[in-house]
Amino acid sequence: MPRKLRVAPLVALTAAAALTLAGCSAGASAGPASDAPRVEGGTIVYGHQQEPACVFGGWIEQAYLSTQVLDSLVSLDENAQVVPWLAESWEESDDQLTWTFHLKPGVTFTDGTPVDAEAIAYNFDHWVGGGNSTAKVWLQGYYQSAEAIDATTVAIHLQKPYALLAETLTQGYFGIQSEQALKTRSDEDNCNSPIGSGAFVVKQWNRGQDIVLTRNDDYTSPPANAKHTGPAYVDEIDWKFVPDPTTRVASLRADETNVIYDVPAIEWSNLEGQGYQLEKYVTHGRPQQLTFNTAEGPFTDENVRKAFAYSLDREPLVETIGHGVIPYEGNGGVSQTTPGYSQEAADTYSFDADKANELLDAAGWTGRDADGYRTKDGQTLEVVLPYGAGSIINADGASILQGVQEQVKATGFKVKLIPVPQSEFFAGAYSKPSEKDISAGYWTSVGSGILLINWGQSTPDLPNYNNAAFYNSPELENYILQANSTADPDARNALYAEAQQYIADHALAIGLYDRLSTLAVSPYLKDVWQENAQGGPVFYDAYFVQ
Repeated sequence: MPRKLRVAPLVALTAAAALTLAGCSAGASAGPASDAPRVEGGTIVYGHQQEPACVFGGWIEQAYLSTQVLDSLVSLDENAQVVPWLAESWEESDDQLTWTFHLKPGVTFTDGTPVDAEAIAYNFDHWVGGGNSTAKVWLQGYYQSAEAIDATTVAIHLQKPYALLAETLTQGYFGIQSEQALKTRSDEDNCNSPIGSGAFVVKQWNRGQDIVLTRNDDYTSPPANAKHTGPAYVDEIDWKFVPDPTTRVASLRADETNVIYDVPAIEWSNLEGQGYQLEKYVTHGRPQQLTFNTAEGPFTDENVRKAFAYSLDREPLVETIGHGVIPYEGNGGVSQTTPGYSQEAADTYSFDADKANELLDAAGWTGRDADGYRTKDGQTLEVVLPYGAGSIINADGASILQGVQEQVKATGFKVKLIPVPQSEFFAGAYSKPSEKDISAGYWTSVGSGILLINWGQSTPDLPNYNNAAFYNSPELENYILQANSTADPDARNALYAEAQQYIADHALAIGLYDRLSTLAVSPYLKDVWQENAQGGPVFYDAYFVQ
């Protein structure tokens, strides 16, 4: 079947109609009939913005890919409730130290081995043993061991209570792989084509171009919140890597792709008006924010951090560049969609140039150089802000950072923006205190427990490389640890709010905007949706219509 499924219905258009629709997507504007029949099979051509190092890993962009191939124990529904996937049910012990999961019987990995309790237990040990760095930091300090009680019952034993364990496991970092594959295949093979029990399998990876996923015809284990059961409707997914946002949009309009990711804000209303289905998911967890280096440089002074925050008129900046699509976020700890979010912490700083200038004066930055930047003892108030260009920060985000650079110039900050290529960024460039003054970025999470990853203390015995402020506070860490082990949601969220307010009061980080996962979908492709833990595209239920 041809990939350009919209060509067939379009041939009936008159020349005049075709001319009328020229310049946009004729197929999208016309759209299928409301009773258009479903097409069997076909290939979804999907335009993603970046290529990961491996199919499965600790980055959200990998999670979007790996969830097509790997099932998880549990899923998150649209009401933020944990629902069954590989696990039919689960319970927590009275002392909150053992979680017992009961598995669906008869499920197999695509290599023919069983998805049993032993395989689940092996995956947990694999993650904390270094098999997935992100899964490890979520579990470390809590996970003790995993035990196969019988073939369909696995017990997860904890060192201390972890109230949101089930919610945490809905994230794509916790996809279950074949124990046999992990033990017997090479790391390269498991990187390129992990073996799961999912709706699709990796057929071919053409590095620098695309990954082709083909349907698992024996699929029997969709999550409870899926729209159907049995194998996927389409034959294949051609997961293309299209870094340039303008090219992605053009490919959609030209019928070269059926779905694209990371829709430029400026194109949102245009595509909507042209008949494309638009999906927007505001990811939970840490928003796109600025974290100040408190170990070295000018931001060791709290007054200078606060002055930077007061120098910014963040909301109109985000609204202007984001065209109403990108949500402004004032909270430097967690995003507004995250359970436990504190609006009070988000509202701590608003634009106040007078206050910013007073704070800088009090901090001793009283001089000005020829370009108007603040000086102290002959040194210009220059701060370095590196960012993952095209990976952690997309094109819209880069424009917002440029706006930040311009706004703080008025009070005397000279911001040196450094776009860092993906390969260098993930290799650890600009990760040391001596290399940067501000960190920009996000970290997705289903709850406010992300605060422990971002703000847990870093010690010689247990370094925390995710603490971008290089800031150790027993008080702050204690709020978060108490919250993570508190079963009552209201009491837990009150503790998370205390942590967010601490971050705001000490100007350790300030929010800019909430990270989005966005899709534009051809009207000839139905039932593409976004999973609710991280906003990744779900193609299992998708099908074409004539």
